[in-house]
Amino acid sequence: MSLANGQHVGTPNTACFSAVQLSRLKNVMQECKLSAGSFIYREGDPADKLYFLVHGSVRITKATDDGRQLTIYLHQQGDLFGQVDPFHESAHSFGAEVIEDAVVGMIPRKALEAQLSQHGEFAVEFMKWMGLMHRMTQTRMRDLILFGKTGALCSLLIRLVNTYGVESSEGHIKITRKLTNTELGDMIGTTRESVNRMLSDLKKDQIISNDKGYLVIENLEYLRSLCFCEKCPKEICRV
Repeated sequence: MSLANGQHVGTPNTACFSAVQLSRLKNVMQECKLSAGSFIYREGDPADKLYFLVHGSVRITKATDDGRQLTIYLHQQGDLFGQVDPFHESAHSFGAEVIEDAVVGMIPRKALEAQLSQHGEFAVEFMKWMGLMHRMTQTRMRDLILFGKTGALCSLLIRLVNTYGVESSEGHIKITRKLTNTELGDMIGTTRESVNRMLSDLKKDQIISNDKGYLVIENLEYLRSLCFCEKCPKEICRV
């Protein structure tokens, strides 16, 4: 899928829903417009809704003890996100910040509970979505904990390829979303300076290059070897 700004994006995380069941969610959601820089929710806020991203871009964040905001996910058009525990009161473990002006559909917990209790097929597909999101979180935590900063960066680059990558006739893959080195650092829990150094090393080895501010992956297999890539499905291996 390509957006109006020319940015290519991968399959939304709602692909596990059939058109019929996804329409059930859309029929009970209330849309609102949000500006870049605003928060949909913060850590500790009541988790009583799910959110469907109609348009725009949202990042899911986690605060660290030193005050930094780690980026856990980048959500794009068509993604479903949020934390809601049916039949339980809970608080958000993450924050959701709008990074591009967005239209967001809000799905109240009671409306979700009604759909789950009345429609068995919807409940099954919702469980598939929850399982997908759980596995995505597991693999992100694995990257951060097990493979060191270089491995985590390589894994992130692979995820960016799966989410925003467009292959050229030469076999190189251009990542169509521009991200600063600070933003990349926030996604793997390290500093901008560390990202600068690691990217420079990859450029020297001709693993990656830069095209007018866009990252270009020239040797995807090398990145996979550094992070012990398990070649997970693209719907899991994404940002």
